[in-house]
Amino acid sequence: MPTGFDFVDYAIELLGPFGTVSTRRMFGGHGIFLDDLMFAIVHDDALWFKTDELSRGAFEAAGSEPFAYSHSGKTATLGFHRAPAAALDSPEAALPWARSAYAAALRARGKRSTPPTELALAPFVTMTRDKRATRTLAATPKKRTRATKPTLARRAVSTRSRPR
Repeated sequence: MPTGFDFVDYAIELLGPFGTVSTRRMFGGHGIFLDDLMFAIVHDDALWFKTDELSRGAFEAAGSEPFAYSHSGKTATLGFHRAPAAALDSPEAALPWARSAYAAALRARGKRSTPPTELALAPFVTMTRDKRATRTLAATPKKRTRATKPTLARRAVSTRSRPR
């Protein structure tokens, strides 16, 4: 079995029939993305697929363990399970697990509390005096107008440049 960056390359090759996947370094490992949606992780020379309440049972039935890490003495689990050993044998064996992981990632994206359009409007959100967020109706930010009175620095420069 390959290790390190070779394992990342192996995982990309394994998931090749699923589509054009890309990787990004993160979490001390690599995230695997399809259409800018992370559905798998390569960490510690293991392939972990995204799971949710609908797909978790199939992974557990195949003997997969959840992705867990410890921080400050506490153990936390993420919504990923190790790919079953049989899934690492061939691209055909990995394909159903990758499809399940991608479907779980799509469902998780649909559950977001803030849709992407809200994130795009974030610069237009202002706070009122009673600490409630309100959105301005302008589609673009207002242009800054130039001050009508020159500042002291501009005034000093402008008086020196005048011909006497």
